[in-house]
Amino acid sequence: MKITIAAVGRMKPGPEKMLVNDYLNRAALAGRAQALCPFNISEIDERKAHDRAEQSLRLAAAVPAGAAAIALDERGETMTSPAFAKLMVAIRDRGAPEAVFLIGGADGHDRALCERAEKVLSFGPMVWPHMLVRVMRAEQLYRAVSILARSPYHRE
Repeated sequence: MKITIAAVGRMKPGPEKMLVNDYLNRAALAGRAQALCPFNISEIDERKAHDRAEQSLRLAAAVPAGAAAIALDERGETMTSPAFAKLMVAIRDRGAPEAVFLIGGADGHDRALCERAEKVLSFGPMVWPHMLVRVMRAEQLYRAVSILARSPYHRE
């Protein structure tokens, strides 16, 4: 199953981009055995989508038919890393061709996008910079495939 992080804004070269690439490369290696790869990034140019509604429309358009859309929003559900790994397996096992994680811009998602998403997840009630959310999502994807592979990366 293909996994995409669709996000508003373009990552500039720097430590955040290096971390995202590192975690997604690790996830791809570990995820092959679980049929959870390839991993991709899809960026929405915020200069062409100035407000939250337009950004949300462009993010929604990045979700192909049959894919699981998972919005990341501060008001979403929190879950443990093992529960997230089980969610990824459930999406894969039902035959979804892709899981798309939607990361909004500075103003978040339009309410309609969250209502359309299959799941709305949160990293907690605090607000995080959307570039750091990409790093955190990439790390959790790597952690999920590591849990499924019974790798020692995740400790209970």
